[in-house]
Amino acid sequence: MSDALSSSVQYIKGVGPSKSRLLARLGIHSVRDALYYLPYRYEDRSSVRKIASLIPGEVHSITGKVLKSELITPRAGRSKLKIFELIISDGSGLLSAKWFNQAYLKKIFRPGQELILYGMVKPGYRNAGLEIINPEYEMLEEEEDNAYQTTQSDSPMQGSNHIHTGRIVPIYRCTEGISQKQLRNIIYSVISAHISSVQEPLPPEIIKKYNLPSLQDSLLNVHFPASSVLLESLIKGTSIYHQRLAFDELFIFQLGLAAIKNGETLKNGISFTPDYTLINKLLNKLPFKLTRAQERVFGEIINDMKSHFPMNRLIQGDVGSGKTIVAFMSMLAAVESGYQAALMAPTEILAEQHYLNMHRLAEDLGLKIHLLTGSMKGKETENIASGNADIIIGTHALIQERVLFKKLGIAVIDEQHRFGVRQRALLRGKGTNPDVLIMTATPIPRTLAMTLYGDLDYSIIDELPPDRSPIITKLLYEHQKNRIYDIMETEISKGRQVYVVYPVIEESENTDMRSALKGAEALQKMFAAFKVGLIHGRLRPESREEVMREFKQGNIQILVSTTVIEVGVDVPNATLMLIINAERFGLAQLHQLRGRVGRGSEQSCCILLCYGRAEDAMRRLNVMVETNDGFRIAEEDLNIRGPGEFFGTRQSGLPDLKIANLVRDVKILEKARKEAFLLIEKDPDLKGHALLKRTIEDFWGKRIEMLKTA
Repeated sequence: MSDALSSSVQYIKGVGPSKSRLLARLGIHSVRDALYYLPYRYEDRSSVRKIASLIPGEVHSITGKVLKSELITPRAGRSKLKIFELIISDGSGLLSAKWFNQAYLKKIFRPGQELILYGMVKPGYRNAGLEIINPEYEMLEEEEDNAYQTTQSDSPMQGSNHIHTGRIVPIYRCTEGISQKQLRNIIYSVISAHISSVQEPLPPEIIKKYNLPSLQDSLLNVHFPASSVLLESLIKGTSIYHQRLAFDELFIFQLGLAAIKNGETLKNGISFTPDYTLINKLLNKLPFKLTRAQERVFGEIINDMKSHFPMNRLIQGDVGSGKTIVAFMSMLAAVESGYQAALMAPTEILAEQHYLNMHRLAEDLGLKIHLLTGSMKGKETENIASGNADIIIGTHALIQERVLFKKLGIAVIDEQHRFGVRQRALLRGKGTNPDVLIMTATPIPRTLAMTLYGDLDYSIIDELPPDRSPIITKLLYEHQKNRIYDIMETEISKGRQVYVVYPVIEESENTDMRSALKGAEALQKMFAAFKVGLIHGRLRPESREEVMREFKQGNIQILVSTTVIEVGVDVPNATLMLIINAERFGLAQLHQLRGRVGRGSEQSCCILLCYGRAEDAMRRLNVMVETNDGFRIAEEDLNIRGPGEFFGTRQSGLPDLKIANLVRDVKILEKARKEAFLLIEKDPDLKGHALLKRTIEDFWGKRIEMLKTA
């Protein structure tokens, strides 16, 4: 990119050292940062009204000539207050403009000046005429005639230089110490001085193919739109100029992912040669048959594992779709080929759950399986290094320096969004280009998956086991508690079990949320004939395991819990879940929790107990009642929360998107992705696109190198 765009914003007219420090709070360090610091909304100040036609309570632009200016000090004990007042006329009437405690304005205005004002029109003091309090203002140059009142040059930076009034005006997010007007002036100065330095990074054929406006025109018009640009398209971010900038950002993003994926395909991986002995033994022992979706996805994985390139595949499947058994079969394929297999989970309780589910199966097959967590000590690391462990399941402990593998062949990462890029890279570094299989039960909308996992191959297990009935979800309120207790008693009397999930472990002065500790006490008194268990994150791992074992064996009828049971726990006899303060949970979390029931053939139910009716909360809860489809829930979650919050891109190690919106710009994303992957296929090192290559490096920074090893 041009050196001019990399220069400090400090040297822009009107900035200097002190203001540059304030601009840094907004992320504006360089000229380029200022150019891409887009308005978050716009105001239409282009309609200029005659003073005689003004109506109190409306906001308008007015032009006129200064007839009088004076500084007023009100009486009645308010001597510190200074009011600066202008009287202006446009030939149709008089208008008073007032500013409080801005005495310096006396030096700026003089009788006879032509100016534009913008603000809310109000009745004057004691209904004497009309006035505007603290209006925005700009001077009309003497050579300008009043044609500006009705016309405006269609080029945003030509003709009149007015940027605060008399046009569609950009509104920016500011910080203390810099006013809206000051920031607008700074952005204007940046554009005036440096827009000519902006170069086109996109290949000309792509610009022509999609009929994109130039980058210079796009930056001009998103900041200071020409009169021909529709206000509605600016507000929605759908103007052709916004679309061009979104295309650029998504194209650069996808080029990075395409380069990473291309780099992975050039590496030499392990070509596995499973004989299916262990896999067939496992399938014969399972009390169920694989679904067609599981068979299809396992086939895709085996094809990857047999190839000479390292596998990088994401398995996505809704709760209960059977991802874990497919992952376990993939691990067996590696073990059959003479390698070790590792599975990394984000929490100890989930790692323990995987271990409990897998160790019986592994040991029946004559394999040695080990669990490694941060709270464990002993000879586990020796067993891993010596090859005495075929399958290793663990937490972040797996990526500690002291943990060495003898021959790691496949690394399975569960709930991968909870791990950063660096952690994934460290796990891969434990072997020589091992295959990587990532699985998530968090449904991710296709648009977001294309962004977050653009460098991965993608498999979806889109079919639930045939004996599963859809979970019935009910939304109930505090006054309906007796109905809830009746439902619980009915289920328990049938020999079924119940989860009761609370948002917090214990009560706090800072929140009115119900707590698991008090809830467990109250439920034990209410259901004295039954056993109530309690599980939460503060319990020691062995205590949690003991409680879960008791619940799985049916010795506990009601399990009171926090969200530690969100993932991984599988108790087919549990048919009812009650979520307390359901309005405090996010959509994805509610869906994950609900997935803990409905694991068997009996009809299951999830009750959402709500204590508030905030608009966003009701939207979330109503979606839960309407559907069990995780992908539809994810789309709704994305719509409600917006792309910035939906998924922690910082955690994933990917650059933030500052312009594009993954809900609004899905069609642009698809085009940008297609073009990016085609370009990398034709020119992997971008030798014919030097500027584009530098743009990618600027956008991705050090992440691109880190991701190449992830």
